[in-house]
Amino acid sequence: MSMTRPIATTRSATGISTGKLAVWWLIASEIVIFGGVLGSYLMHRLGHPEWAGQASHTNTWAGAFNTLVLLTSSLAAVLAHNAAELKDGKKAAKYLWLTILGACIFLVVKSIEWTNEIHHGFTITSHTFWSFYYTAAGIHGLHVIIGAIIMAVIAVDASKGKDLQRVEAVGLYWHFVDIVWIFLFPLLYIAK
Repeated sequence: MSMTRPIATTRSATGISTGKLAVWWLIASEIVIFGGVLGSYLMHRLGHPEWAGQASHTNTWAGAFNTLVLLTSSLAAVLAHNAAELKDGKKAAKYLWLTILGACIFLVVKSIEWTNEIHHGFTITSHTFWSFYYTAAGIHGLHVIIGAIIMAVIAVDASKGKDLQRVEAVGLYWHFVDIVWIFLFPLLYIAK
């Protein structure tokens, strides 16, 4: 007689929840992706001093504002996690929606910034710097969109008091997205 057991349980053999463990594995794989892009960028940048001329056309103020927006949204994610720990799903959902608002503001600013840059002839094919710029920022933007969508689903459930442990997992992912931006901002905007 064979017994069936669930494939996943709420706790792994390490004692860490399977959801949190999955997010850490996802983050590790994302570090490989962003690490490759940023490593390639740095190697090219060090070998091509003329990149400073291209980088001088990025909008440092837009990048700085987006940094502030993402850091503020991370604070909202921390407050959402705190509310979830206290079993206050409605408050956790409220803070998740504030985090999503930060994601939307970031994307609007990035859209305006890219529209302006493209209008001035700085396209993905105009120089290797711009290829890296649009690729790295584009991959990051995709992660912002994915994070906002997942957060919206979790916020809806949290407002009903369901699956509050997922608030922490999405918060971990969101902090990773913010940390990636903390690396991208100086490399793409400040180091000119």
